[in-house]
Amino acid sequence: MLKFTPILLAILYAVVMYRFSVWRTRRELDSRSTELADPRLKKMTDRMAAALDLPRIRVNIYEIDPVNGLAAPDGRIFITRGFYRKFQSGEISAEEMASVIAHELGHVALGHARRRMIDFSGQNALRTALAMILSRFLPGIGIWIANGLTTLLAARLSRGDEYEADEYAAALLTKAGIGTGPQKSLFSKLEDLTQARAGAIPAWLMSHPKTGERIAAIERLEAKWAK
Repeated sequence: MLKFTPILLAILYAVVMYRFSVWRTRRELDSRSTELADPRLKKMTDRMAAALDLPRIRVNIYEIDPVNGLAAPDGRIFITRGFYRKFQSGEISAEEMASVIAHELGHVALGHARRRMIDFSGQNALRTALAMILSRFLPGIGIWIANGLTTLLAARLSRGDEYEADEYAAALLTKAGIGTGPQKSLFSKLEDLTQARAGAIPAWLMSHPKTGERIAAIERLEAKWAK
Protein backbone atom coordinates (compact mmCIF):
# COMPACT_ATOMS: atom_id res chain seq x y z
CA MET A 1 0.00 0.00 0.00
CA LEU A 2 2.82 2.40 0.85
CA LYS A 3 4.25 2.23 -2.66
CA PHE A 4 0.98 3.64 -4.02
CA THR A 5 0.87 6.49 -1.51
CA PRO A 6 2.57 9.09 -3.79
CA ILE A 7 0.10 8.34 -6.59
CA LEU A 8 -2.93 8.55 -4.30
CA LEU A 9 -1.67 11.78 -2.79
CA ALA A 10 -1.12 13.16 -6.28
CA ILE A 11 -4.69 12.31 -7.32
CA LEU A 12 -6.09 13.97 -4.20
CA TYR A 13 -3.89 16.99 -4.82
CA ALA A 14 -5.15 17.23 -8.42
CA VAL A 15 -8.79 17.24 -7.34
CA VAL A 16 -8.21 19.91 -4.71
CA MET A 17 -6.13 22.05 -7.08
CA TYR A 18 -8.73 21.80 -9.85
CA ARG A 19 -11.54 23.01 -7.62
CA PHE A 20 -9.40 25.75 -6.16
CA SER A 21 -8.18 26.89 -9.59
CA VAL A 22 -11.71 27.11 -10.99
CA TRP A 23 -12.87 29.12 -7.98
CA ARG A 24 -9.86 31.44 -8.05
CA THR A 25 -10.12 32.05 -11.82
CA ARG A 26 -13.82 32.87 -11.67
CA ARG A 27 -13.32 35.19 -8.71
CA GLU A 28 -10.44 37.01 -10.42
CA LEU A 29 -12.30 37.48 -13.70
CA ASP A 30 -15.52 38.57 -12.01
CA SER A 31 -13.72 41.21 -9.96
CA ARG A 32 -11.55 42.62 -12.76
CA SER A 33 -13.67 42.55 -15.90
CA THR A 34 -16.58 44.33 -17.57
CA GLU A 35 -18.45 43.76 -20.81
CA LEU A 36 -16.83 45.33 -23.85
CA ALA A 37 -18.94 47.99 -25.56
CA ASP A 38 -17.28 49.10 -28.79
CA PRO A 39 -19.36 49.80 -31.92
CA ARG A 40 -16.54 48.91 -34.35
CA LEU A 41 -15.86 45.57 -32.71
CA LYS A 42 -19.57 44.85 -32.33
CA LYS A 43 -19.89 44.93 -36.13
CA MET A 44 -17.27 42.19 -36.27
CA THR A 45 -18.78 40.06 -33.50
CA ASP A 46 -22.26 40.45 -35.02
CA ARG A 47 -20.97 39.00 -38.30
CA MET A 48 -19.41 36.06 -36.48
CA ALA A 49 -22.55 35.57 -34.39
CA ALA A 50 -24.64 35.40 -37.57
CA ALA A 51 -22.22 32.82 -39.02
CA LEU A 52 -22.65 30.73 -35.86
CA ASP A 53 -26.44 31.30 -35.75
CA LEU A 54 -26.12 33.00 -32.35
CA PRO A 55 -27.99 36.11 -31.15
CA ARG A 56 -24.71 37.76 -30.13
CA ILE A 57 -21.17 37.14 -28.95
CA ARG A 58 -20.33 38.73 -25.64
CA VAL A 59 -16.74 39.86 -25.12
CA ASN A 60 -15.34 41.10 -21.82
CA ILE A 61 -12.42 43.38 -20.98
CA TYR A 62 -10.01 41.93 -18.43
CA GLU A 63 -8.32 44.82 -16.62
CA ILE A 64 -4.67 43.84 -16.94
CA ASP A 65 -1.91 45.33 -19.12
CA PRO A 66 -0.31 42.29 -20.85
CA VAL A 67 -1.52 41.78 -24.43
CA ASN A 68 -3.55 38.60 -24.46
CA GLY A 69 -6.89 36.93 -25.08
CA LEU A 70 -8.54 34.44 -22.75
CA ALA A 71 -11.23 31.77 -22.89
CA ALA A 72 -12.50 31.04 -19.38
CA PRO A 73 -13.58 27.54 -18.29
CA ASP A 74 -17.18 28.79 -18.02
CA GLY A 75 -17.18 29.78 -21.71
CA ARG A 76 -16.68 33.54 -21.37
CA ILE A 77 -14.37 35.36 -23.78
CA PHE A 78 -11.95 38.07 -22.63
CA ILE A 79 -9.44 40.41 -24.17
CA THR A 80 -7.09 42.29 -21.90
CA ARG A 81 -7.13 46.05 -21.45
CA GLY A 82 -3.61 46.11 -22.86
CA PHE A 83 -4.79 44.37 -26.04
CA TYR A 84 -7.75 46.73 -26.36
CA ARG A 85 -5.43 49.74 -26.07
CA LYS A 86 -3.49 48.42 -29.07
CA PHE A 87 -6.74 48.43 -31.01
CA GLN A 88 -7.65 51.94 -29.84
CA SER A 89 -4.24 53.24 -30.89
CA GLY A 90 -4.61 51.76 -34.37
CA GLU A 91 -1.85 49.17 -33.99
CA ILE A 92 -4.48 46.44 -34.42
CA SER A 93 -7.44 46.63 -36.79
CA ALA A 94 -11.01 45.65 -35.94
CA GLU A 95 -10.63 42.62 -38.22
CA GLU A 96 -7.45 41.55 -36.45
CA MET A 97 -9.15 41.86 -33.08
CA ALA A 98 -12.01 39.80 -34.47
CA SER A 99 -9.48 37.07 -35.26
CA VAL A 100 -8.45 37.04 -31.59
CA ILE A 101 -12.06 36.69 -30.49
CA ALA A 102 -12.63 33.92 -33.06
CA HIS A 103 -9.54 32.10 -31.76
CA GLU A 104 -10.80 32.24 -28.18
CA LEU A 105 -14.23 31.07 -29.32
CA GLY A 106 -12.42 28.11 -30.81
CA HIS A 107 -10.90 27.24 -27.45
CA VAL A 108 -14.38 27.27 -25.91
CA ALA A 109 -16.10 25.35 -28.72
CA LEU A 110 -13.40 22.67 -28.76
CA GLY A 111 -13.41 22.22 -24.99
CA HIS A 112 -9.88 23.52 -24.50
CA ALA A 113 -10.73 26.11 -21.86
CA ARG A 114 -12.22 23.63 -19.41
CA ARG A 115 -9.73 20.88 -20.24
CA ARG A 116 -6.78 23.19 -19.69
CA MET A 117 -7.89 23.77 -16.13
CA ILE A 118 -8.09 20.00 -15.60
CA ASP A 119 -4.74 19.52 -17.36
CA PHE A 120 -3.14 22.17 -15.17
CA SER A 121 -4.26 20.36 -12.05
CA GLY A 122 -3.26 16.99 -13.46
CA GLN A 123 0.17 18.26 -14.46
CA ASN A 124 0.76 19.59 -10.96
CA ALA A 125 -0.27 16.24 -9.58
CA LEU A 126 2.01 14.42 -12.02
CA ARG A 127 4.88 16.74 -11.13
CA THR A 128 4.33 16.04 -7.43
CA ALA A 129 4.16 12.26 -7.90
CA LEU A 130 7.21 12.15 -10.19
CA ALA A 131 9.20 14.35 -7.84
CA MET A 132 8.40 12.09 -4.88
CA ILE A 133 9.27 8.92 -6.80
CA LEU A 134 12.36 10.19 -8.64
CA SER A 135 13.77 11.82 -5.53
CA ARG A 136 14.01 8.39 -3.93
CA PHE A 137 16.37 7.23 -6.68
CA LEU A 138 17.95 10.54 -7.69
CA PRO A 139 18.20 12.67 -4.55
CA GLY A 140 18.67 16.33 -5.31
CA ILE A 141 17.88 16.20 -9.03
CA GLY A 142 14.68 14.15 -9.10
CA ILE A 143 12.53 17.23 -8.65
CA TRP A 144 14.30 19.01 -11.53
CA ILE A 145 13.67 16.09 -13.86
CA ALA A 146 10.01 15.97 -12.82
CA ASN A 147 9.62 19.70 -13.48
CA GLY A 148 11.26 19.40 -16.90
CA LEU A 149 9.13 16.47 -18.04
CA THR A 150 5.82 18.04 -17.01
CA THR A 151 6.76 21.39 -18.55
CA LEU A 152 7.51 19.73 -21.89
CA LEU A 153 4.22 17.82 -21.73
CA ALA A 154 2.25 20.98 -20.96
CA ALA A 155 3.87 22.93 -23.80
CA ARG A 156 3.16 20.16 -26.32
CA LEU A 157 -0.51 19.91 -25.31
CA SER A 158 -0.91 23.68 -25.41
CA ARG A 159 0.60 24.02 -28.88
CA GLY A 160 -1.79 21.38 -30.18
CA ASP A 161 -4.72 23.35 -28.78
CA GLU A 162 -3.46 26.53 -30.45
CA TYR A 163 -3.36 24.92 -33.89
CA GLU A 164 -6.91 23.60 -33.42
CA ALA A 165 -8.20 27.00 -32.26
CA ASP A 166 -6.45 28.66 -35.23
CA GLU A 167 -8.23 26.28 -37.61
CA TYR A 168 -11.60 26.96 -35.98
CA ALA A 169 -10.99 30.72 -36.18
CA ALA A 170 -9.96 30.50 -39.84
CA ALA A 171 -13.18 28.66 -40.71
CA LEU A 172 -15.34 31.08 -38.72
CA LEU A 173 -13.67 34.19 -40.13
CA THR A 174 -14.08 32.83 -43.65
CA LYS A 175 -17.75 32.02 -43.12
CA ALA A 176 -18.34 35.48 -41.60
CA GLY A 177 -16.81 37.14 -44.68
CA ILE A 178 -13.88 38.58 -42.73
CA GLY A 179 -11.32 36.17 -44.14
CA THR A 180 -8.05 34.83 -42.81
CA GLY A 181 -5.91 37.80 -43.87
CA PRO A 182 -6.33 39.62 -40.54
CA GLN A 183 -5.57 36.41 -38.67
CA LYS A 184 -2.25 36.02 -40.46
CA SER A 185 -1.31 39.69 -40.22
CA LEU A 186 -1.95 39.66 -36.47
CA PHE A 187 0.37 36.66 -36.03
CA SER A 188 3.12 38.72 -37.64
CA LYS A 189 2.59 41.46 -35.04
CA LEU A 190 2.24 39.32 -31.93
CA GLU A 191 5.88 39.05 -30.98
CA ASP A 192 6.33 42.83 -31.01
CA LEU A 193 2.99 43.43 -29.30
CA THR A 194 3.72 41.04 -26.44
CA GLN A 195 7.38 41.97 -25.94
CA ALA A 196 7.61 43.27 -22.40
CA ARG A 197 11.21 44.49 -22.59
CA ALA A 198 14.26 44.14 -24.78
CA GLY A 199 15.60 40.61 -24.74
CA ALA A 200 12.59 39.18 -22.93
CA ILE A 201 10.75 36.12 -24.24
CA PRO A 202 7.00 36.81 -24.55
CA ALA A 203 4.99 34.49 -22.32
CA TRP A 204 2.83 33.30 -25.24
CA LEU A 205 5.90 31.93 -27.03
CA MET A 206 6.35 29.32 -24.31
CA SER A 207 3.10 27.58 -25.15
CA HIS A 208 2.26 28.79 -28.68
CA PRO A 209 3.59 27.51 -32.01
CA LYS A 210 6.04 29.67 -33.96
CA THR A 211 4.49 32.47 -35.97
CA GLY A 212 5.66 31.13 -39.34
CA GLU A 213 4.30 27.69 -38.58
CA ARG A 214 0.88 29.09 -37.63
CA ILE A 215 0.66 31.14 -40.81
CA ALA A 216 1.77 28.16 -42.91
CA ALA A 217 -0.90 25.97 -41.29
CA ILE A 218 -3.61 28.48 -42.19
CA GLU A 219 -2.34 28.74 -45.76
CA ARG A 220 -2.53 24.96 -46.05
CA LEU A 221 -6.15 25.19 -44.94
CA GLU A 222 -6.83 27.89 -47.54
CA ALA A 223 -5.33 25.71 -50.26
CA LYS A 224 -7.41 22.76 -49.10
CA TRP A 225 -10.62 24.79 -49.07
CA ALA A 226 -9.89 26.22 -52.52
CA LYS A 227 -9.91 22.76 -54.15
